[in-house]
Amino acid sequence: MTDFPDSDLNLSFRLQQMTSLKVDPDARVIDLTDKDLFNYPWIYIVEPGYLRFTEEEVSILRKYLLNGGFLMLDDFWGEREYGNAAENLKRVFPDREPVELDIDHPIFNCVFTITKKPQIPNIRLGIRSEYTGVTWEREDAKNPDYRAIFDDKNRMMVMICHNTDNGDGWEREGESEYFFREFSEKKAYPLGINIIFYCMTH
Repeated sequence: MTDFPDSDLNLSFRLQQMTSLKVDPDARVIDLTDKDLFNYPWIYIVEPGYLRFTEEEVSILRKYLLNGGFLMLDDFWGEREYGNAAENLKRVFPDREPVELDIDHPIFNCVFTITKKPQIPNIRLGIRSEYTGVTWEREDAKNPDYRAIFDDKNRMMVMICHNTDNGDGWEREGESEYFFREFSEKKAYPLGINIIFYCMTH
């Protein structure tokens, strides 16, 4: 219901355009309980600030991630939404804590070099930010957070993109030249491409 299908189509196109990865442009919307889940190495959940996994989904997601899968969470803002997402991830991995990623982590420079943790606003805030400088959706969401959960071999399984909206950066690229130049081109696409490329090569 959010950012689909344009974010999926645009990211797929840019990923194939900017890397050697061959990408099917038709995104697959899939339930965690779908038997085909394990055919996909990377999954994306948007607005996880309101998600609630069932017990069946908890068990399946744990198995998927421990067997090589990768989950990206994106587009949730503030402490309350983070708390809900973290609570659900804790059900998946009771013994693992998200780790804050430093900007020198390879995920920030494996294809594009990102020197500052990006904050991508929604399209409305993004257009106004040219004049206001405001790129956050609420007062407790001013700083973008990038955290990860690792397995026992230090392989990243979960990438948490909090206080940012990469999906709008992908979906809305054609709606405003300023938004495209400032957020889609410089931040959302480089980060998304880096995350997927890192996931597929580590």
